[in-house]
Amino acid sequence: MPKTRMLLSAAVLLCLITPARAADQDLKPSAAGYLEARGVNYLVFNNWYDGLFADSKISGVEIVQRGNRIATNGDVRLSATPGQWDRIGRMVERKVDPRTGATDVLLEYASFGFRYRIHTEARGRALAVSVILDQPLPEALAGKAGFNLEFKPSAYFHKSFMAGGTAGTFPLHPASNMAAGGARQPSSGRDIGPGAEPLPLASGQTIVLAPEDEAHRVTLRSDGGTIDMYDGRNQANNGWFVLRGALPAQRTGKALEWTIEASSDPTWVRAPVIGHSQLGYAPEQRKVAVIELDANASAGGQAKLVRINADGSSAVALTAAPKPWGKYLRYNYRTFDFSSVRTSGIYRLEYGGTRTATFRIAPDVYSDAWHLGLDVYMNVQMDHMLVNEAYRVWHGESHRDDALQAPVNDEHIDLYRQGSTTDTKYKPGEHIPGLAGGGWLDAGDFDIRTQTQYAVIRQLVETYERYRPVRDETLIDQKLRRVEMHVPDGKPDYLQQVEHGVLQLLAQQDNVGFAIHGIVEPDVAQYTHLGDAASKTDARVGTKDDRWAFTSRASALNYGSAAALAAAARVLGGYDDRLAAKCLENAKRIWADEQSHPPFTFSHGNTTGGPVEAEKFGAAVELLLTTKDAEYAAAVDQLWPTVADKYPVVIGDALRAVPVMPQAYQAAVRAKIVALRANEAKQWPRPNPYGVPITEGGWAGNGQVMQYGLLDYLVHKTFPDLSDGSAAFAALNYIQGTHPGSDLSFVSGVGTVSKEVAYGNNRADFSFIAGGVVPGVLVIKPDLPENSEDWPFFWGENEYVVNMTPTYSALVHAALDLLAERRAKETRNP
Repeated sequence: MPKTRMLLSAAVLLCLITPARAADQDLKPSAAGYLEARGVNYLVFNNWYDGLFADSKISGVEIVQRGNRIATNGDVRLSATPGQWDRIGRMVERKVDPRTGATDVLLEYASFGFRYRIHTEARGRALAVSVILDQPLPEALAGKAGFNLEFKPSAYFHKSFMAGGTAGTFPLHPASNMAAGGARQPSSGRDIGPGAEPLPLASGQTIVLAPEDEAHRVTLRSDGGTIDMYDGRNQANNGWFVLRGALPAQRTGKALEWTIEASSDPTWVRAPVIGHSQLGYAPEQRKVAVIELDANASAGGQAKLVRINADGSSAVALTAAPKPWGKYLRYNYRTFDFSSVRTSGIYRLEYGGTRTATFRIAPDVYSDAWHLGLDVYMNVQMDHMLVNEAYRVWHGESHRDDALQAPVNDEHIDLYRQGSTTDTKYKPGEHIPGLAGGGWLDAGDFDIRTQTQYAVIRQLVETYERYRPVRDETLIDQKLRRVEMHVPDGKPDYLQQVEHGVLQLLAQQDNVGFAIHGIVEPDVAQYTHLGDAASKTDARVGTKDDRWAFTSRASALNYGSAAALAAAARVLGGYDDRLAAKCLENAKRIWADEQSHPPFTFSHGNTTGGPVEAEKFGAAVELLLTTKDAEYAAAVDQLWPTVADKYPVVIGDALRAVPVMPQAYQAAVRAKIVALRANEAKQWPRPNPYGVPITEGGWAGNGQVMQYGLLDYLVHKTFPDLSDGSAAFAALNYIQGTHPGSDLSFVSGVGTVSKEVAYGNNRADFSFIAGGVVPGVLVIKPDLPENSEDWPFFWGENEYVVNMTPTYSALVHAALDLLAERRAKETRNP
């Protein structure tokens, strides 16, 4: 064949192939309700801003590329780099054409009388986004309103961009120029710091992100106006790279149009994820890996369990075809059961080209899994103390200047609110003495939330009572207000943590007269503080920077505190008899006082306890366990029919009371357990291959998963014929890596590969606090399981909360107890 004919044939062939590839990659509506091409999904207001905490980077136009959500918040905003508390539009209506995938969303800024529509549609491989105005932009918003689309900075670290033909590199650290301006005013109306606005990093009608990287390349084109790119991190550590187009004044109809093309790939297939416990497994327990597969993945052949030998060689311990499970969210699943392998050693799993990190099979695999939580995380969260670890000071003595009475009729940040009266003898702004002691910082922020405090105390007490963990690795000196990690002081650390918690609850009773909502920063500028908690305030009483105490009376909080104090009295006896007596005295006094009047029903957000009946039931149970007094037994018996159906969360308390209650009560609780278990799976959002309930709200569900495992353990210990407690192992496996989206252990520092980028007070360093437990997998609607390991600022996925670590510790101890039972049984019946 002549050379010219060969070249012509190749050219013709290329023409024939290329259009087919292009057509294959045209955007199409998916069954899940978004436009997609292979490796790219465009979500359009499938999710909405978090109503509790405003902007949570989950709304508007969003882009998922190669399974990674790289862009969010495509919406009209009133500044170039809006912060978490800045105004957001309200979604009025959302319509989707199921045939074409075109979406129309009507939104408004009601206070400005401003309504607008965002229309999206497929245009070949690109998504066309239009902002449509039926009325001109209000004068007050001229020069302020624009369409923003935010890109996750960590997705573009070490990458370049092209803007208007000019090249640039994304900055690793915020370094853009700023222009001086007025103080920033979020929707709360409070200034959040001195004002400055960023200048654009780059501008152009066309901007290409990561042109050199097909896996991250996104091209944005404006039909007329300029696209400006900003770095939001200059104003807020959790800011993103923002691409923005200003809305023109005096224009109606299509005020702005962009086309957005994220690079797709007709051959892309996400690598398999082999969900397994990064910590490992005890020989006796069930061992099942859950293999997560891309919808386009072909069968990957055999799954293998490989044993690693001391000399570096390896041998296959088990090979089998994984069992198909079906579809959950956007992925297909298979399971690989290797329970038959009980020989101790180091192992890894292999399937479809994926190899896991190594893990152990060993009898002692859980023996120290709870240590980091007690040795490190709980200490770091201790408020009103200096916390030191060898050469490192985690924080100085924090909040010595607590606290000022909160102002009345105040709708505050972080779900705190003060009613129309202080309910105390203190005037708004007046110092309340005695509150600067005890308590734990609630989460990745620096407030003391009373509802969390008493939950932690009760969990610590239950674990100590049931298992007696006498570990002593920390020096805690309340007189010196100093904590020294890894320095034993001759006292069980569990009891010292209980002591620290009750000191705050007692301080509230002594100085206010009842349990308060908590103590929180006076403004957003302090609330967003990162780093050493001691540097937040000047440590001088009565100055403007002191934290505020929110004090509207809520009987639910008082009952919750009484429950914790009654429980603490049981374990503090013999450790500190005076403190134990004071705890019980206060618990009984609170109970008696609450019986003398109708309940105070003030309720707001998640800072006021509740429901009241559930908290009252818990207090009655703890007082009964401590005193064995008939008065509290009668209260438990009377309250049970009221709470049994309405509040399944009280089942744990109900089970704890069974040993000290009459036969009729035991029978009633047993019947309720049987009924709950019969309908258990129906309460889950949808079936999943992990055997635990996976929530789909704005906060991921590791807390619920662990409580599910603990409840099953309690059922087993109370009514052994109803359960073998195996859900405790399922919950542990989930937390430690057998979950959707990845195989990370959600307990920092526990397991071979664990959460190393989390939302603690050190999140700006992209770091972690050992022993902290994160919320876990957040389901981005409709079908994306997400837990970002490269971006710590997703609080719904990555924020440590102090009660999660004691819950995890309790779950580990439950597993140790169950294993001891099984081993004893195997010894009796070899």
